[in-house]
Amino acid sequence: MTTVRLPSVSGMFYPDDPVLLRKDIETYLKGAEVEPIPGRVHAIVCPHAGYVYSGQVAAFAYKAVSKLPVDSVIVIAPSHRAYFEGVALWETGSFRTPLGDIGIDERGAGELLEAKDVFVARRDVHRSEHSLEVQLPFLQCVFKELLLLPLIMGAATEELYEKASDALKEMVSASPLSYLIVASTDLSHYYPYASAVKIDAVTVEHLKNFDIAAMIRDTRSEKAQACGAGPMITAMMTARKLGAEAGRVLKYANSGDVSGDRSGVVGYVSAIFFEK
Repeated sequence: MTTVRLPSVSGMFYPDDPVLLRKDIETYLKGAEVEPIPGRVHAIVCPHAGYVYSGQVAAFAYKAVSKLPVDSVIVIAPSHRAYFEGVALWETGSFRTPLGDIGIDERGAGELLEAKDVFVARRDVHRSEHSLEVQLPFLQCVFKELLLLPLIMGAATEELYEKASDALKEMVSASPLSYLIVASTDLSHYYPYASAVKIDAVTVEHLKNFDIAAMIRDTRSEKAQACGAGPMITAMMTARKLGAEAGRVLKYANSGDVSGDRSGVVGYVSAIFFEK
Protein backbone atom coordinates (compact mmCIF):
# COMPACT_ATOMS: atom_id res chain seq x y z
CA MET A 1 0.00 0.00 0.00
CA THR A 2 1.36 3.39 -1.01
CA THR A 3 2.18 5.86 1.74
CA VAL A 4 1.84 8.83 -0.64
CA ARG A 5 -1.51 10.58 -0.55
CA LEU A 6 -2.08 11.78 -4.11
CA PRO A 7 -3.97 14.99 -4.99
CA SER A 8 -7.73 14.54 -5.19
CA VAL A 9 -9.01 17.97 -6.26
CA SER A 10 -6.01 19.33 -8.15
CA GLY A 11 -7.27 20.92 -11.35
CA MET A 12 -10.69 21.51 -9.78
CA PHE A 13 -10.30 23.46 -6.54
CA TYR A 14 -6.91 24.87 -7.57
CA PRO A 15 -4.67 24.74 -10.68
CA ASP A 16 -2.82 21.50 -11.38
CA ASP A 17 -0.06 23.36 -13.21
CA PRO A 18 2.65 24.15 -10.62
CA VAL A 19 3.72 27.41 -12.26
CA LEU A 20 0.17 28.73 -12.46
CA LEU A 21 -0.63 27.47 -8.96
CA ARG A 22 2.34 29.22 -7.40
CA LYS A 23 1.59 32.39 -9.35
CA ASP A 24 -2.03 32.40 -8.16
CA ILE A 25 -1.05 31.93 -4.52
CA GLU A 26 1.60 34.63 -4.71
CA THR A 27 -1.01 36.99 -6.16
CA TYR A 28 -3.38 36.22 -3.29
CA LEU A 29 -0.61 36.78 -0.74
CA LYS A 30 0.34 40.12 -2.31
CA GLY A 31 -3.30 41.18 -2.09
CA ALA A 32 -3.47 40.48 1.65
CA GLU A 33 -2.44 43.36 3.92
CA VAL A 34 -2.01 42.23 7.51
CA GLU A 35 -1.04 44.38 10.47
CA PRO A 36 1.87 43.05 12.58
CA ILE A 37 0.93 40.43 15.17
CA PRO A 38 2.13 41.39 18.68
CA GLY A 39 2.90 37.85 19.88
CA ARG A 40 3.47 34.27 18.84
CA VAL A 41 0.72 32.79 16.67
CA HIS A 42 -0.36 29.28 17.65
CA ALA A 43 -3.28 28.65 15.28
CA ILE A 44 -5.06 30.01 12.24
CA VAL A 45 -8.50 29.46 10.69
CA CYS A 46 -8.77 29.23 6.89
CA PRO A 47 -11.50 28.43 4.35
CA HIS A 48 -11.33 25.42 2.04
CA ALA A 49 -13.38 26.24 -1.04
CA GLY A 50 -12.05 26.53 -4.57
CA TYR A 51 -9.30 29.13 -4.73
CA VAL A 52 -11.25 31.37 -7.09
CA TYR A 53 -13.81 31.81 -4.30
CA SER A 54 -11.85 31.60 -1.04
CA GLY A 55 -8.17 31.85 -1.97
CA GLN A 56 -7.94 35.57 -1.27
CA VAL A 57 -9.53 35.15 2.17
CA ALA A 58 -7.19 32.26 3.04
CA ALA A 59 -4.20 34.36 2.01
CA PHE A 60 -4.72 36.75 4.92
CA ALA A 61 -4.10 34.03 7.51
CA TYR A 62 -1.13 32.62 5.63
CA LYS A 63 0.35 36.09 5.16
CA ALA A 64 0.09 36.63 8.93
CA VAL A 65 2.27 33.58 9.66
CA SER A 66 4.58 33.76 6.65
CA LYS A 67 7.58 34.94 8.65
CA LEU A 68 7.18 32.53 11.55
CA PRO A 69 9.70 29.74 12.17
CA VAL A 70 7.53 26.67 11.56
CA ASP A 71 8.83 23.10 11.38
CA SER A 72 5.57 21.16 11.34
CA VAL A 73 1.95 22.07 10.60
CA ILE A 74 -1.08 20.36 12.15
CA VAL A 75 -4.02 20.69 9.77
CA ILE A 76 -7.40 19.81 11.29
CA ALA A 77 -10.13 19.51 8.68
CA PRO A 78 -13.71 18.20 8.57
CA SER A 79 -14.87 15.10 6.75
CA HIS A 80 -17.33 15.82 3.96
CA ARG A 81 -17.59 12.36 2.40
CA ALA A 82 -17.03 9.72 5.08
CA TYR A 83 -18.94 9.29 8.33
CA PHE A 84 -16.91 8.12 11.31
CA GLU A 85 -16.28 9.08 14.91
CA GLY A 86 -13.05 10.61 16.19
CA VAL A 87 -10.03 11.93 14.31
CA ALA A 88 -8.40 10.12 11.38
CA LEU A 89 -4.64 10.51 11.00
CA TRP A 90 -2.46 9.70 7.98
CA GLU A 91 0.54 8.54 9.96
CA THR A 92 3.41 7.81 7.54
CA GLY A 93 4.74 8.80 4.14
CA SER A 94 3.80 12.09 2.47
CA PHE A 95 1.09 14.21 0.87
CA ARG A 96 1.61 15.25 -2.75
CA THR A 97 0.52 18.44 -4.50
CA PRO A 98 1.56 19.92 -7.86
CA LEU A 99 4.25 21.78 -5.86
CA GLY A 100 5.84 18.58 -4.55
CA ASP A 101 5.61 16.27 -1.54
CA ILE A 102 5.23 17.18 2.15
CA GLY A 103 6.56 14.57 4.53
CA ILE A 104 4.48 13.35 7.44
CA ASP A 105 5.59 14.28 10.95
CA GLU A 106 5.83 10.62 11.94
CA ARG A 107 7.14 11.27 15.45
CA GLY A 108 4.22 13.55 16.23
CA ALA A 109 1.77 11.15 14.59
CA GLY A 110 3.02 8.29 16.74
CA GLU A 111 2.52 10.31 19.91
CA LEU A 112 -1.01 11.31 18.95
CA LEU A 113 -1.96 7.72 18.17
CA GLU A 114 -1.23 6.87 21.80
CA ALA A 115 -4.50 8.69 22.58
CA LYS A 116 -6.43 5.72 21.19
CA ASP A 117 -9.84 7.02 22.24
CA VAL A 118 -9.37 10.05 19.97
CA PHE A 119 -6.93 9.44 17.11
CA VAL A 120 -6.92 6.50 14.72
CA ALA A 121 -4.72 5.74 11.69
CA ARG A 122 -7.15 5.76 8.73
CA ARG A 123 -6.05 6.66 5.24
CA ASP A 124 -9.32 5.86 3.49
CA VAL A 125 -11.11 8.98 4.76
CA HIS A 126 -8.22 11.17 3.60
CA ARG A 127 -8.03 10.05 -0.03
CA SER A 128 -10.91 12.04 -1.50
CA GLU A 129 -11.26 14.79 1.13
CA HIS A 130 -10.66 18.32 -0.19
CA SER A 131 -10.83 20.32 3.04
CA LEU A 132 -7.29 19.43 4.12
CA GLU A 133 -5.73 19.20 0.67
CA VAL A 134 -6.51 22.79 -0.36
CA GLN A 135 -4.44 24.14 2.55
CA LEU A 136 -1.26 22.42 1.40
CA PRO A 137 -0.19 24.52 -1.62
CA PHE A 138 -0.50 27.67 0.52
CA LEU A 139 1.70 26.06 3.15
CA GLN A 140 4.25 25.07 0.53
CA CYS A 141 4.42 28.63 -0.79
CA VAL A 142 4.71 30.21 2.66
CA PHE A 143 7.18 27.79 4.27
CA LYS A 144 10.27 26.51 2.46
CA GLU A 145 10.40 23.26 4.42
CA LEU A 146 7.78 21.71 6.64
CA LEU A 147 6.38 18.48 7.99
CA LEU A 148 2.67 17.72 8.12
CA LEU A 149 0.29 16.21 10.66
CA PRO A 150 -2.94 15.72 8.64
CA LEU A 151 -6.06 15.23 10.77
CA ILE A 152 -9.59 14.65 9.46
CA MET A 153 -12.27 15.04 12.12
CA GLY A 154 -15.46 13.03 11.92
CA ALA A 155 -18.42 13.10 14.28
CA ALA A 156 -17.26 14.59 17.56
CA THR A 157 -18.48 15.72 20.96
CA GLU A 158 -17.26 18.45 23.26
CA GLU A 159 -15.51 15.72 25.26
CA LEU A 160 -13.58 14.72 22.14
CA TYR A 161 -12.59 18.34 21.46
CA GLU A 162 -11.12 18.48 24.96
CA LYS A 163 -9.30 15.16 24.64
CA ALA A 164 -7.94 15.99 21.19
CA SER A 165 -6.73 19.42 22.29
CA ASP A 166 -5.12 17.93 25.41
CA ALA A 167 -3.22 15.39 23.31
CA LEU A 168 -2.17 18.01 20.78
CA LYS A 169 -1.01 20.37 23.51
CA GLU A 170 1.07 17.65 25.18
CA MET A 171 2.64 16.55 21.90
CA VAL A 172 3.52 20.10 20.84
CA SER A 173 4.84 21.10 24.26
CA ALA A 174 7.16 18.06 24.45
CA SER A 175 8.56 18.49 20.95
CA PRO A 176 11.69 20.39 19.91
CA LEU A 177 9.85 21.37 16.72
CA SER A 178 7.94 24.61 16.22
CA TYR A 179 4.29 23.96 15.34
CA LEU A 180 1.45 25.83 13.66
CA ILE A 181 -2.16 24.64 13.81
CA VAL A 182 -4.47 25.21 10.84
CA ALA A 183 -8.23 24.78 11.27
CA SER A 184 -9.96 24.30 7.93
CA THR A 185 -13.56 25.49 7.73
CA ASP A 186 -16.09 27.33 5.64
CA LEU A 187 -18.97 29.14 7.34
CA SER A 188 -22.69 29.19 6.48
CA HIS A 189 -23.81 27.48 3.28
CA TYR A 190 -26.31 28.62 0.62
CA TYR A 191 -28.28 31.31 2.44
CA PRO A 192 -29.17 34.53 0.63
CA TYR A 193 -26.37 37.09 0.98
CA ALA A 194 -27.85 39.23 3.77
CA SER A 195 -28.86 36.19 5.83
CA ALA A 196 -25.42 34.62 5.43
CA VAL A 197 -23.66 37.78 6.57
CA LYS A 198 -25.88 37.91 9.66
CA ILE A 199 -25.28 34.26 10.58
CA ASP A 200 -21.54 34.48 9.90
CA ALA A 201 -21.24 37.61 12.02
CA VAL A 202 -21.88 35.45 15.09
CA THR A 203 -18.97 33.14 14.24
CA VAL A 204 -16.74 36.07 13.37
CA GLU A 205 -17.49 37.74 16.71
CA HIS A 206 -16.58 34.61 18.67
CA LEU A 207 -13.34 34.23 16.73
CA LYS A 208 -12.45 37.86 17.35
CA ASN A 209 -13.19 37.50 21.06
CA PHE A 210 -11.50 34.08 21.30
CA ASP A 211 -14.68 32.93 23.02
CA ILE A 212 -14.59 29.14 22.94
CA ALA A 213 -17.63 28.59 25.16
CA ALA A 214 -19.80 30.87 23.02
CA MET A 215 -18.56 29.18 19.84
CA ILE A 216 -19.52 25.76 21.22
CA ARG A 217 -22.92 27.02 22.34
CA ASP A 218 -23.84 28.80 19.12
CA THR A 219 -22.53 26.17 16.69
CA ARG A 220 -24.51 23.57 18.65
CA SER A 221 -27.70 25.61 18.23
CA GLU A 222 -26.70 26.61 14.65
CA LYS A 223 -26.96 30.28 15.51
CA ALA A 224 -23.37 30.18 14.23
CA GLN A 225 -22.64 27.79 11.37
CA ALA A 226 -19.42 26.24 10.12
CA CYS A 227 -18.84 22.93 8.34
CA GLY A 228 -15.54 22.68 10.22
CA ALA A 229 -16.89 23.69 13.62
CA GLY A 230 -15.14 20.75 15.30
CA PRO A 231 -11.71 21.48 13.81
CA MET A 232 -12.14 25.19 14.55
CA ILE A 233 -13.11 24.64 18.19
CA THR A 234 -10.36 22.06 18.71
CA ALA A 235 -7.78 24.46 17.26
CA MET A 236 -9.03 27.25 19.52
CA MET A 237 -8.81 24.99 22.58
CA THR A 238 -5.32 23.81 21.68
CA ALA A 239 -4.10 27.35 21.03
CA ARG A 240 -5.47 28.47 24.41
CA LYS A 241 -3.73 25.59 26.19
CA LEU A 242 -0.46 26.48 24.43
CA GLY A 243 -0.62 30.07 25.67
CA ALA A 244 -2.67 32.01 23.11
CA GLU A 245 -4.61 34.82 24.75
CA ALA A 246 -6.23 36.72 21.88
CA GLY A 247 -7.94 36.28 18.55
CA ARG A 248 -8.03 38.46 15.47
CA VAL A 249 -10.26 38.16 12.41
CA LEU A 250 -8.23 39.16 9.38
CA LYS A 251 -10.78 38.84 6.57
CA TYR A 252 -14.39 37.84 6.02
CA ALA A 253 -16.13 37.46 2.66
CA ASN A 254 -18.46 35.07 0.92
CA SER A 255 -18.84 33.55 -2.52
CA GLY A 256 -21.29 36.25 -3.55
CA ASP A 257 -18.52 38.85 -3.23
CA VAL A 258 -16.63 36.99 -5.96
CA SER A 259 -19.31 35.57 -8.26
CA GLY A 260 -21.88 38.33 -7.92
CA ASP A 261 -24.55 35.68 -7.36
CA ARG A 262 -26.06 36.55 -3.98
CA SER A 263 -28.99 34.12 -4.05
CA GLY A 264 -27.17 31.41 -2.09
CA VAL A 265 -23.64 31.99 -0.81
CA VAL A 266 -20.92 30.28 1.24
CA GLY A 267 -19.06 32.22 3.93
CA TYR A 268 -15.28 32.34 4.41
CA VAL A 269 -13.08 33.69 7.21
CA SER A 270 -9.40 33.99 8.10
CA ALA A 271 -8.49 34.34 11.77
CA ILE A 272 -5.51 33.88 14.07
CA PHE A 273 -4.96 33.10 17.75
CA PHE A 274 -1.85 34.48 19.39
CA GLU A 275 -0.05 35.43 22.58
CA LYS A 276 -0.26 39.09 23.59
